Formats: sequence, C-alpha cells, structure tokens
Amino acid sequence: MVRYSRLWVVIADGEHARLVARDPHARSLHTFKELTSRTAGERSHDLGSDRPGRTHESVGTTRHAVAPKHDPHQLAKQDFVASVAREVNEAAASGGFDHLVLVAPAHALADLRGGLDQAVLNAVVGTLPKDLTKTPDHELAGHLDEFL
Repeated sequence: MVRYSRLWVVIADGEHARLVARDPHARSLHTFKELTSRTAGERSHDLGSDRPGRTHESVGTTRHAVAPKHDPHQLAKQDFVASVAREVNEAAASGGFDHLVLVAPAHALADLRGGLDQAVLNAVVGTLPKDLTKTPDHELAGHLDEFL
C-alpha cells in the first residue's frame, strides 16, 4: 500500500464541495474548505424565465412555444463544478498538494475532470463516483480506504 504525503480529497456535487486533507501522521481526514453554489436551492424560475420563448409559424398567425436549449439548473451546476476545478488548479499551482482524489457523482466527476489542468490530472491517484458531500469527516475514511 502506497502512502501519500500531502493528499487532498475533493468532494463535490452540483451545488456543494468540500476540500479535505489527510493528516500526514494519521489516517484521519478533515475538511479545511467548504464551497457552496450561489444558486444552491433556487427554483428554475429564479434562475431564468418561467415560460419558454415563443415563435411565429412561418405561414399564418399561429405561435408556438420554443423549448429551451439548456436547463438552467444543469448550467448552474456545471458552472459551479468548473469553479471548483479552478480552485483546485490554483491550489496545485501554489503547491498545496502532491496527490488528489476526486469524489463526485458520475456527471459531476466528468465535469470536474474536464476542468482540471493536465498537471493536476497527473496528480490524481483515484476517483470515486459517489456523492459524499454530506458524509461527516469521521466517516470518510471508510469510503476512501483504498486511497489512504
């Protein structure tokens, strides 16, 4: 089993994220930074228009609703995950960690990996497609045994 000296765990979903560090002298983990999306818990009408746009029929006076091309909630979640990736990139540039574990639901994990720089991706020692954002620090080690 390999022991990682400065290991960070990024735990995220579409609205919340935690940066967790491993104590180098023990197997314990502690959250040192929490991030919350500014749109967390908002309704669709708070994020955009309530009603879809309207368009005219090319012949006649009939009007039709136009389905939105993007879900405002999904876009807000992707933007938040991208901001988490930027934060991790900045931490890597300043030498904040040597190794990284990414924990997020599959859809958010893909967005998170997509926003990371190549140097940060090289530091990733594992990924876990789970939502552990509400898991207390003292229970995280049980989920992350293979990386500790």
